[in-house]
Amino acid sequence: MLLPSSGPGRITPAQAHHAVEDGSGLLADVREENEFRAGHAPGAMFLPLSRLAEGAGVPGREDGRDLVLICRSGSRSQQAARLLARRGGGVAAVDVVGGMCAWVAGGLPVQDAHGAAGIVI
Repeated sequence: MLLPSSGPGRITPAQAHHAVEDGSGLLADVREENEFRAGHAPGAMFLPLSRLAEGAGVPGREDGRDLVLICRSGSRSQQAARLLARRGGGVAAVDVVGGMCAWVAGGLPVQDAHGAAGIVI
């Protein structure tokens, strides 16, 4: 389990990638649509912070996987984790330190909206 015992936690891109690969984590990209379409981690769900701030729910959590939040640099994903923690209702999450910039720097895969090699904007 990735989640800390109390409060929102942070994990590295490598830990996030491993969680997605082994099926224990559900990766949610909280950037805006143009950013997500340009380049995101394979398998990431699009769940922009703007929608979460408006009260949107978190789809795909029925299977008990940990929610892993990612953005460009880690700021918006931290905000999203705090927002979800304040909401309560059993939705807890970790965010990825350094976001997609650190993901790319770690040599992890990025794809665009068509499945081709993507870029982080």
